[in-house]
Amino acid sequence: MKRALLISNSTLYGSGYLDHAEGEIVDFLSRARKIAFVPFAAYDRGRYALQARERCERMGFELTSVHDVSNPRRCIQQSDAVFIGGGNTFRLLKGLYDSGLLEAIREAVEDGLPYIGSSAGAIVAGPSLRTTKDMPVVQPPSFDALGIVNFQISPHYLDPDPNSTHMGETQEERILQFLEENDAPAVGLREGAMVRVEGESITLKGITGARVFRQGIAPEEVKPVAELAGLLFEVAEAAR
Repeated sequence: MKRALLISNSTLYGSGYLDHAEGEIVDFLSRARKIAFVPFAAYDRGRYALQARERCERMGFELTSVHDVSNPRRCIQQSDAVFIGGGNTFRLLKGLYDSGLLEAIREAVEDGLPYIGSSAGAIVAGPSLRTTKDMPVVQPPSFDALGIVNFQISPHYLDPDPNSTHMGETQEERILQFLEENDAPAVGLREGAMVRVEGESITLKGITGARVFRQGIAPEEVKPVAELAGLLFEVAEAAR
């Protein structure tokens, strides 16, 4: 059974790194102890891996960063879970291609390895990185991502500020532009929200809500705890 925990943000205002997600992470990983960490979204991979290792140890897990080992694929295979952290999505996806880990992680998760992704790590769990807000500081060979889930994630979702004089596109407008060219559903995750996937179940968790976007259907507001599978796919199919 495919399992994934997709977190909008690693740090919530007023709390520390992964503090707001600790309870869900511990519950999600259950009996897992060894975590393979992918720090490719950060420029300083060593510093990022140290932060993740120290935090995971406080939760009772042993973390090994794939950039520290001679055989990253074996590291994935010998771990109980994989965690991909946030940062720049283009840098992350390029790192996954360059290291040969894109297919290795996809296959491992298909075989049941639990997947945790925060921010950029949540985006690459979807079909592509086309719903990222990041600047393309590097160019990956393709926009195609892991495809662990068949919907897009747009983390750090911000609602329009009615008092703002900024005339640029809102995040909602950008996602709607994505849907003009693509038919994959998208979930705009607010800070503090996360999606937990357990086989066919797709559940919105966390302390805030999300916006669900489907081609040809008005965006819909969703509050946790809510089951998203029917909303994402059954209604979309019926509208075609």
